Amino acid sequence: MFKPVTHVLFDMDGLILNTEHLYTVAFQNIVSRYGKTYTFELKMKLMGSQSHELAKIITEELELPLTPDEFLVESRKQFQELFPDTELMPGAERLIRHLDNKGIPIGLATSSSKESYHLKVDKHHQELFSLFPYKTFGSSDPDVARGKPYPDIFLVAASKFPENPKVEQCLVFEDSVNGVRAGLAAGMQVVMVPDPRVDKTLTEEATLVIGSLEEFKPELFGLPPFED
Repeated sequence: MFKPVTHVLFDMDGLILNTEHLYTVAFQNIVSRYGKTYTFELKMKLMGSQSHELAKIITEELELPLTPDEFLVESRKQFQELFPDTELMPGAERLIRHLDNKGIPIGLATSSSKESYHLKVDKHHQELFSLFPYKTFGSSDPDVARGKPYPDIFLVAASKFPENPKVEQCLVFEDSVNGVRAGLAAGMQVVMVPDPRVDKTLTEEATLVIGSLEEFKPELFGLPPFED
């Protein structure tokens, strides 16, 4: 059912780092000034978008009296307060360290900007994220022309591996529907760890759906199994 892989790409927000609720808090803090609500339905539409895409959609959908650039400025103020104490998602550290210890090439493919990445990682998680020698920041990398669900970020991320793997040799880990679609569009298999509120019919495209990274069995994809 599953094909063996040699390389692994990770999304970050909502998969490695428990940040999705912080985005919700940040955006709600902004839109509530104008009597608006940042709904889960809108959040679903935005997950995986680049920063400028996200700001454009929010300001248009909620009819905010802000330009996308103004929304981004307000967002950054919120992020500086909320992001530094971000926590890891269950099973993330174990899996990342396991793959690193076994010599499996791993890369980070996040829609976040480089600035946002450092806000989330530098205070508590620098050592863990140093295990990713290849990082692609969708909102900062000029080579990533389009955000998820387009495949651009995963194709760019895969191209950074010096072994130059074929796309079918790469396994993607994602939490969002748009991210899953991006990975599949890139020709890769995708393991999805969805928010439990996501309609199950929207997860059916994924190669494998699990409740958390703690449930993942590397051997399903020809990777070295956990030893504990």
